[in-house]
Amino acid sequence: MSSIRYIAVAGLVLVFVGCSSKQEVAYVPGGYGKAKSSEAIHRATMRPYTVNGVRYYPTVVEVGTKYRGIASWYGPNFHGKKTSNGEIYNMHDFTAAHKTLPMNTMLKVTNLNNGKSTVVRVNDRGPFVGNRIIDLSYAAARKIGMIGTGTAPVEIEVLGFDKHIASLQGVPKKQVVLKDFAVQIGSFRRYQGAQITKRKNALVDGRYRAVIKEFDFDGAPIYRVWLTGFKSEAEARDFINRGLYPGAFIIRNGQ
Repeated sequence: MSSIRYIAVAGLVLVFVGCSSKQEVAYVPGGYGKAKSSEAIHRATMRPYTVNGVRYYPTVVEVGTKYRGIASWYGPNFHGKKTSNGEIYNMHDFTAAHKTLPMNTMLKVTNLNNGKSTVVRVNDRGPFVGNRIIDLSYAAARKIGMIGTGTAPVEIEVLGFDKHIASLQGVPKKQVVLKDFAVQIGSFRRYQGAQITKRKNALVDGRYRAVIKEFDFDGAPIYRVWLTGFKSEAEARDFINRGLYPGAFIIRNGQ
């Protein structure tokens, strides 16, 4: 299977938003906004967090992953305020809030009521209302014709990362098949550091094996050490809760 895995590169959870608004405002076209990213922000956003008593686990995704659910939108009441990754929300940019998808993930959002679609960049967390799966910016909601209704059934599909659309660069779009779960226990700029951590954790509890995964971050390689072999999110979560690896977080390990 040919696919590209994308990990969040932005997001200290500063504020949470998840409200829709039906107020019509003047439309000023925008882009995808300026992505705010750093390794520290990446680590913060990928940690689990709790809102209204519910625990959320940000996770790795791959090109082609699809979800269906209810979308809402947020606009004037949040315009100019900080998003969950520290950016300033611009309702005229094509952005969105999602509870667990990595920051800077590029998504195609299709309104299932009318077939209209748009592309957005995730730069916020939410919505935390009912069964909604994504909160769109005003510009994105306007493009797919859901300003008046406030919500709409949608399909979202992962296209790429950080303003890059993989499907337009010759990368086949594929539906993800989740194989198992992993736990990230370290991240290094130097490969030697990753090697040392891998050797120290070659086999944990007799069943979790350490592997090194190479990714590109800010134009340079970064090496992440994962413990693989967790068969469920609950198993991985229980392992993290033992406190053996401060800052560890769950990874969905695709095949």
